[in-house]
Amino acid sequence: MYFWPLIIRLFCGVAATTVSLAAQTPPYGINEGEANTSFAIRTSAPSTDMSLRQVFADRVGQLPVALTHAEDGSQRLFWLMKDGLIQVWHTDGDAVLSARLFLVIRDQVNSSHFESGLLSMAFHADYADNGRFFVYYTHGEVVSRISEFRVSNANPDSADASSERILLDIDQPSPSHFGGQLAFGSDGYLYVALGDGHGTDEDGVNLAQNPAFLQGSILRIDVDTRMGELPYGIPNDNPLVGNDRGWREEIWAWGLRNPWRFSFDPAGELWAGDVGQHFWEEVNVVEKGRNYGWPIIEGNACNPPRTDCDAAGFAPPVFSYPHRGAAAMIGGFVYRGTRLPSLQGAYIYGDYVDGRIWALRRQAGHVENHLLAVSPSFITSFGEDESGEIYVLTSEGPTYVLEDMPSETEPEQIPLILSVSGLFSDVTLQTPASGLIPYSVNSPLWSDGADKTRLMVLPNQQLIGFSPDGPWRFPHGTVFVKNFYLEMVKGDPESRHIVETRLLVKNARGVEWSGLSYRWNDTGTDATLLDDSHSETYTIVDPESPDGHREQSYYFPSRAECNLCHTRAAGFVLGAHTAQLNRTHLYGDIRDQQLRSYDHIGLFGSNGLGEDGNLPSQPEPHDDDEDVARRARSYLDANCSQCHRPHSTGRSNMDLRFSTPLELTHTLNVKPALDELGVEEAALITPGAPERSLVYLRMLNVDESRMPPLATSVIDHEGAELIRRWISGMGATHVAVENSAEPASFQLAQNYPNPFNPNTMISFSLPHGGPVELAVYNMAGQRVVTLVDGILHAGSHEVVWNGRDDDGNAMASGVYLYRLQAAASVQVKSLLLIR
Repeated sequence: MYFWPLIIRLFCGVAATTVSLAAQTPPYGINEGEANTSFAIRTSAPSTDMSLRQVFADRVGQLPVALTHAEDGSQRLFWLMKDGLIQVWHTDGDAVLSARLFLVIRDQVNSSHFESGLLSMAFHADYADNGRFFVYYTHGEVVSRISEFRVSNANPDSADASSERILLDIDQPSPSHFGGQLAFGSDGYLYVALGDGHGTDEDGVNLAQNPAFLQGSILRIDVDTRMGELPYGIPNDNPLVGNDRGWREEIWAWGLRNPWRFSFDPAGELWAGDVGQHFWEEVNVVEKGRNYGWPIIEGNACNPPRTDCDAAGFAPPVFSYPHRGAAAMIGGFVYRGTRLPSLQGAYIYGDYVDGRIWALRRQAGHVENHLLAVSPSFITSFGEDESGEIYVLTSEGPTYVLEDMPSETEPEQIPLILSVSGLFSDVTLQTPASGLIPYSVNSPLWSDGADKTRLMVLPNQQLIGFSPDGPWRFPHGTVFVKNFYLEMVKGDPESRHIVETRLLVKNARGVEWSGLSYRWNDTGTDATLLDDSHSETYTIVDPESPDGHREQSYYFPSRAECNLCHTRAAGFVLGAHTAQLNRTHLYGDIRDQQLRSYDHIGLFGSNGLGEDGNLPSQPEPHDDDEDVARRARSYLDANCSQCHRPHSTGRSNMDLRFSTPLELTHTLNVKPALDELGVEEAALITPGAPERSLVYLRMLNVDESRMPPLATSVIDHEGAELIRRWISGMGATHVAVENSAEPASFQLAQNYPNPFNPNTMISFSLPHGGPVELAVYNMAGQRVVTLVDGILHAGSHEVVWNGRDDDGNAMASGVYLYRLQAAASVQVKSLLLIR
């Protein structure tokens, strides 16, 4: 009699409990993953004639800058490291039979600046008999030094470091544009490449146009004779010998900006790559007594761009290419090997920034330039062995050789118009098709005031490799979509008009991503793929303008230019990482935390977000409830850090990542490596003085000195005001002037912050380069994680530990030890992790 009422009461109780628990669980923005069945696109690395194959299995070490040979029949390879080491290798094909240090001159070499260090090496033509060789390195603050050394009498694989004879010391006006190449010509004379030092004479004339200075030129000297007090001779047929104007007779040719690498071809012609400034990179065949025009001419154009410059008498480049994704020419060699017959006689060169490698041929006055391959890492130099085979050296250590390209199995599949792409279920409303995931970021990149919407799609519902503090890993075929809208009436969201859709696609092969740009028609009904960069002018109704409207130039980047911002060092994908996506997003009527939704549908796999729920998050730059300093750092991270971070494309040591402690950004009271914009006592950041802070001042420019440099012509006044307020509030004594010289002692600093969760920065200084190990141990003495295990250059270094072990597991709260060992020096400190 009492059974059914009991059951009913129990059932109702359970039901009530279930409803109560459900009510406590917020709804998810995305309930289940959906397959993308309509949108298909496939890109590959740029169409190339060849591919790259890695050789020597990571044996080279960090920051190789040159590879050469002694031409003595030994077939040995000599590797130059930026911090002052020269290694000598005996090899058999890809196998390294033996490797040892040939010369160590770290104490003489200053490698603390981006372009400084041990730069080049050249062997005397009679090296097999006399053992003489020559090196170019930077010394002291900013001195270019050319020195002679001799090989040891006892060991042909070891040089005598005490045999140094200094031939030439050249004081430089700044720590950049050193040039960097030495080579002997067939005439037996030593040729030396010097950049313009980024300097001017007392009349404001760039040093490259004043032959009274050695900067910006190719020198030609006789190392077998002496002239008066000079430790070298000057050949009688040098073009400026006997002049009565005070011009330096060592000069062979001048008017160059920064000839980082040159080489001689079998016919004796000198091929030089000259790094450009804002617009053009040059390949020059350098001839006696010629002026190559810098800074009046860049490429074949006036510098700055105009039509009234006098180019008479300047030698034109053999070939020049524009800054559309590329920005730093790396000169190479005319191929004379036998392994790749199709390249015989071609000049092989590349670009540091976009990694492209070309073959250039000159025939009957006609120049042909073919793309050969794309390097997965920044190209620092090309090397050549005794057989004439060419090697590609990279900043991250791996070395490559060119190979014939295997047959392409899958061609690119890129829609020419978006209406047939399947990207949108409703093209005019830009409604995403099934399987595309919308997202938003905490700190968006400034795009001349354009509003943006963002989507991502993973192929075949594949997974994301999640990282709490590093780049996420995406499968091949992943696509990121960004739609750009301009308000045609300023301040009226209803007047939004779509102007562009950009796609970032992970290539079907290789590690690179490809960027594609689509321009929308005036009616907003379709968008067309652009073949190259493009500018469009839009009329914006603006009550604040004198005429009630203004003309806004909008820039569509080329496919190659996408690589200027989507850098390898930043992981290519800029916005889709934890600190940027750790925020809520409005999914229809439901607002949910993005990472929570992604985890719910399994985007991160079985491990999900991991055990540690305390994930980093960047603040929104214009959220007044947040701290000004944090907001400013978040803004700089989004707009600047893709280039200004370790091993990226910025031409300084500046590190503007949000996670980097301010004192380690190399900005506070640090003098700029390049232009000071005419500001006296300028620094990258001058605490308390935004008017002397170039990080701020460059945001206010609209010319070629503007930062960021690409796809923007409108000043972000709100962003600039945020940076101004931040710098003004620092106070003039915020931090002491940074010492850019190499550290005098081995030093392990206390981690910052400490205690920490989830990340901490460990910084250390090395007076010499070499093998380094940095590891974290628990209090039982067991190794938890290895943070560094390799060869590092001399200088200051920073490493972030995310509180996880080598397998990615989050470590428990507690005290840990971190131990730094370099050569015979060891230091240990403790840190505190709090969960």
